[in-house]
Amino acid sequence: MKVRDVMRKAAVFCGLDTNLAVAVELMCKNGCGFLPVVGEGGNVIGVITDRDICIALGTRNQKPTEVLVKDVMLPERYTFPKLFTCTPDDDIHCVLKTMRMERIRRVPAIDREGALMGILSMDDIVLQACTRAGKHDISCEDVVDAYKAICAH
Repeated sequence: MKVRDVMRKAAVFCGLDTNLAVAVELMCKNGCGFLPVVGEGGNVIGVITDRDICIALGTRNQKPTEVLVKDVMLPERYTFPKLFTCTPDDDIHCVLKTMRMERIRRVPAIDREGALMGILSMDDIVLQACTRAGKHDISCEDVVDAYKAICAH
């Protein structure tokens, strides 16, 4: 099974200069907890999660309108954000392995130039696993093993 068979093609995103109030509004309106961050050239350069926003606002004495995505995504101690992506043509098992090893639940799907094509989430994989189980598709066991690793403390 390929990523394109499972990913959500309609993906909401934000930019580095988006403030956290707008990012939260985008997440709220679209029922998601994850936004790819797109740079000036249109390429995915990072991600921000609802957890990132909660921690940022809980540790700063600032309003959400005063904090930009870049302030959270690019803290001073890092020179660049850690970003894991996939392509629509990637095998789902390879992406699941990355999710398991890196303990992440969502991955932007990008084209060869880095433009956003969609989002692959564990939720989408779980919804497809049992109905599409087969010789070359993903099994429920594959999903459970990945989810256990992601959730491990």
